Amino acid sequence: MSRASKGARLWLRPADRDESGNIKKAARWIILDGGKQIATGAADREEAEKALAVHLVGKHSPARTEQPLSAILITDVLKIYLEDRVPGQARPENAAERLIRLGEFFSGKTLNDITGKLCREYVAAREGKGRSNKGKGGSARRDLEDLRAAINHHHKEGYHREVVRVVLPAAGKARQRWLTRDEFAKLLWTCWRTREWQKVHHDGKEDGERKATDKRPLRHLCRLLLMGVYTGSRPGAIFSASWTDGDGRSHVDLTHKVFHRHAGGAIETNKRQPSVKLSSRLTAHLKRWKRLDKKAGENTGFVVRFNGAQATDFDTSIKRALKLANITGNVTAYSLRHTCASWLVQKGLPTRKIADFLGTSEQMIIRHYGHLAPDYQDEAAEMIGRK
Repeated sequence: MSRASKGARLWLRPADRDESGNIKKAARWIILDGGKQIATGAADREEAEKALAVHLVGKHSPARTEQPLSAILITDVLKIYLEDRVPGQARPENAAERLIRLGEFFSGKTLNDITGKLCREYVAAREGKGRSNKGKGGSARRDLEDLRAAINHHHKEGYHREVVRVVLPAAGKARQRWLTRDEFAKLLWTCWRTREWQKVHHDGKEDGERKATDKRPLRHLCRLLLMGVYTGSRPGAIFSASWTDGDGRSHVDLTHKVFHRHAGGAIETNKRQPSVKLSSRLTAHLKRWKRLDKKAGENTGFVVRFNGAQATDFDTSIKRALKLANITGNVTAYSLRHTCASWLVQKGLPTRKIADFLGTSEQMIIRHYGHLAPDYQDEAAEMIGRK
């Protein structure tokens, strides 16, 4: 009886060394597929995964006929989902990365092999490797949700009839770190005034004195911080914010004082991004920024930039700013949205209006921020003491 194929997978070929232990050929990632070794030319895992994705897309087409679970490779199920559903998602490249990780772990296994124990083994293998874990198993849970979606799609298409259940780890507690007004003011001021320091060498000496330069390495964060808190927008909408309308850009309309958060040409998802009114204070900032950009001859059109290009990352620079401002806690770009919601609830604005402003549900506002309301449980606390 022939052995079942394990499907395409990555293998790190060890470095080739001579008798003295010196490296003649560095370690390289190889794609193993059906007894063949296909070079990726990649020395790091990330590039190898991209090469594997290209290989999988160009490989044979999985069977699209009804089969028993024991004959359906999980990698084939993932590829069908990759071809049918992923291209229509908002972030197809992220989904492809998750499917590749799943394919590597479940390589050679069939739908009949999926059990709770196997799913827990995947969680253990992924523990600590995700960039956005919300506690133990956070990244693995997102991956397994994709596996479940792929299997459900396979089932709906009629390629298998039996029920296959994917066991997910418990959902981690959502991060609710938000900034107080004092913290925000301190962070904003730190980003504005921080200057870059460099050593000045004299007479060929290596150890020169350190002097402040005119470079402001954190000043670009000021725009991100103000837009995040004053509009409660998701980081992606702020990074794509532009003075002009266009594909892939959210639009700052200063004429009508509106921020159109949904990027032009982007796919609509269940994470709603409705247009939001701009406050008078933020509008004043935006008008000044636009004048400065025009004077500087800036031509990218993006509101938040770094070194003349569209800013796409927040993590590295905000960590430095938080350290300089002596602010602790896990503050991310998403914390600005939490901050906006928290401040509005504290001001006593009705939760329905806050939900409409943020583009979310009123239930979510009540669940996560209701305890910050100035009259939180006042009526109940007073009622319990009455006769």
